[in-house]
Amino acid sequence: MLRKFGTEKSSKVKGAYVVASRLKRLSRYRFRPTSWLGVTLLAAVLLALVAPLWTVSAQDAAPIKITTTTGMIADLAANIGGDRVEVVSLMGPGVDPHLYKPSAGDIGKLEDADLIFYNGLELEGRMTDLLVKIARAGTPTVPVSENIPEDLLREPPQFQGKFDPHIWFDVTLWQIAAQRVKDELATLDPGSDAAYQANLDAYLTELDELNQYAMDEIQRIPEEQRVLITAHDAFGYFGDQYAIEVNGLQGMSTATEATAGDIQSLAEQIAERRIPAIFVESSVPPATIEAVQAAVRDRGFDVVIGGQLFSDAMGAAGTPEGTYIGMVRHNVDTIVGALSPAAAATPTV
Repeated sequence: MLRKFGTEKSSKVKGAYVVASRLKRLSRYRFRPTSWLGVTLLAAVLLALVAPLWTVSAQDAAPIKITTTTGMIADLAANIGGDRVEVVSLMGPGVDPHLYKPSAGDIGKLEDADLIFYNGLELEGRMTDLLVKIARAGTPTVPVSENIPEDLLREPPQFQGKFDPHIWFDVTLWQIAAQRVKDELATLDPGSDAAYQANLDAYLTELDELNQYAMDEIQRIPEEQRVLITAHDAFGYFGDQYAIEVNGLQGMSTATEATAGDIQSLAEQIAERRIPAIFVESSVPPATIEAVQAAVRDRGFDVVIGGQLFSDAMGAAGTPEGTYIGMVRHNVDTIVGALSPAAAATPTV
């Protein structure tokens, strides 16, 4: 099972220990209200006992401050946490998590959080040391991939024992991540467990529908054209779950660069198999895919760029693609639209 950096009680929970300590100290004193002075002293003692409880109750009512690395995880936490959470994502639209380096402001958001969720599986490679440091300082720091069984994770042989981190492209794996988020919220805020469970149940139903939608739509593509070619190998889980062949020009991480030989080899496959479309990604510069397109045209076949897919980042806030469900639906619709017979490319003259 994957390793979790560590967890401690939140500052809200710690407040309860302060109150308990005061109660214990005050219990050592005996008050005998045989006079008005005794009654006054007893009233003062009772007020001293009750006042901290009021304070703790107010603290518990405050939303839990959550900081996430990616937008997909932020969307997950917001759906499950509801009005009990305030969620901030470090990485916005178009940001590549493989190469992301946190700013001073980002570090402040992590340090101010009651709870941190990140993907894990080395997606946030450059942030690993920072996440370890913050976890050791006492902030619950949780990888949402933690409870996914290893036999469900992709382990491409060329990556020598490292798992593919792009788990959100299999909706059923993202459901496991959703459960992990709910469990951590309930641990930190057990009084709201029923609300978190209700939110989770509703969201899992939506994800069931999304999973079925993706399965049904991809099957509309003729089998010989059911080939997804993108800038990097982010869609492996998508291919396994929804029965479409996937070829990424770069590896699982955009930190690896495609060579001229890689471009020519992929172009040869596209021309031979007459694959109608290839795709750019929102978080990866389009230059390499455009180079593949040019190399295919040199071979007498006009492959089109079928559209932009959202891979390592969602779309802009306030748009359908700015949610996880909207992002996946956009990708499915774009892929099906470009690879369907009506969109097939024709040879150049």
